[in-house]
Amino acid sequence: MAIHRRSAHEADEDLSVVPRFTRAGMLKVPKNRLPDGEMLPQTAYQIITDEVMLDGNARFNRATFVTTWMDDEADRLYAATFDKNMIDRDEYPQTAEIEARCVRMLADLWHAPQAAATVGTSTTGSSEGCMLGGLAMKRRWQHSRWQHSRRQAGRPADRPNIVMGANVQVVWEKFANYWDVEPRYVPLEGSVLHLTADRLLPYVDENTIGVVAVLGSTMDGSYEPVQEICAVLDDYEARTGVSVPVHVDAASGGFVAPFVQPDLVWDFQLPRVVSIQTSGHKYGLVYPGVGWVLWRDAEHLPEDLVFHVNYLGGDMPTFALNFSRPGAQVVLQYFQFLRLGRDGFRLVQRTCQEVAMRIAEALAGMPEFSLISKGRDLPVVTFAISPEVTKYDVYDVSRKLRESGWLVPAYTMPPKREDLAVLRVVVRNGFSHDMADLFLRDLRTAVDWLDGLTGPMPHEAQPSGFHH
Repeated sequence: MAIHRRSAHEADEDLSVVPRFTRAGMLKVPKNRLPDGEMLPQTAYQIITDEVMLDGNARFNRATFVTTWMDDEADRLYAATFDKNMIDRDEYPQTAEIEARCVRMLADLWHAPQAAATVGTSTTGSSEGCMLGGLAMKRRWQHSRWQHSRRQAGRPADRPNIVMGANVQVVWEKFANYWDVEPRYVPLEGSVLHLTADRLLPYVDENTIGVVAVLGSTMDGSYEPVQEICAVLDDYEARTGVSVPVHVDAASGGFVAPFVQPDLVWDFQLPRVVSIQTSGHKYGLVYPGVGWVLWRDAEHLPEDLVFHVNYLGGDMPTFALNFSRPGAQVVLQYFQFLRLGRDGFRLVQRTCQEVAMRIAEALAGMPEFSLISKGRDLPVVTFAISPEVTKYDVYDVSRKLRESGWLVPAYTMPPKREDLAVLRVVVRNGFSHDMADLFLRDLRTAVDWLDGLTGPMPHEAQPSGFHH
């Protein structure tokens, strides 16, 4: 009887019916080098899916400000547009038009003097927006110094500084480091955990390229008083002739304040505010990563920061740090603008604030904790261990909550308040009142277990969690 020997092609075809977990490649997958051979796409998919199952549940992550949930229609739209390259405006002109619409919508939301002609761009995130806003301020300061130097020799153009509260996000430390700008941090004092107008001027001089005012501190969710900061700088200019611009870091607050605190004056209504950046993938309700940066007018974005290329076809002006970057998230931002409108954003953000304040109210009734912020600015609650508690600290509570799947960060405040260690709960779209009840239940269970210890928890040196 003749024996049929399978060809290599037939053997490869048979792999499609081999049980998934017994296929070649499933038994031993190299971690640090490319595998020698190929595998079926279903096999690679299964291997990677099994690994990422070890990640935490994004909905239980109370540490991040980043969006972890969108409508099903947004998921389908994401899948349909993930191949779009934001920089290639010649091939994707409609995506470029959508980006421009989003800029104009934000300009209108933030009261730009000429919203229809506002200069702005999408970015890969709020951090890139900070870099661009800072670069524009530095370049305008240099231009001013160069003009002065032609009239008055000896004026320095090489010692710029930027003034900000010690609570700023690490991106501003990076900006100062990368672009050779002296960072001047106004330290925290007592219960004041952000920059205030009354402590600003000792750090400002003629070499200050700008002041960064944060609308929604990463540390505790509080807003810095942008209007008061501008007023102090107005007075400073009247007395000295030195004009110091303000950049508003509205990474989170830019999509919260217009809907939750509509009467708060913080944006382009203030003439001293020259640029604003925000994160579309935080309270802009879009998956990571997209951000936005806008200038009040073209004068505040120096032309020598804008580059023109034509090798993708057509003239491509660009002033983002990255070249090729995803266009899908820009499309998703437009989806949210159309999907929610002002009323929808107002409902989402106010609901988040209601949940945050409900959590704060429950924590106020727990003697183990002291409230630091109550979610009245950003929907963020921060709390510390009460002085009477000696058996455990915030790090122990954070670790205990992880046993129930909750990621709640524990960290110390910036210099001058490093003695204060806190836990932070960020309330985002998708964190419902019901989930808040589950969180409070698990927090109560964790605290009861820690209270029941016969002695203090053993402690190693804890990471600072914040530095400059």
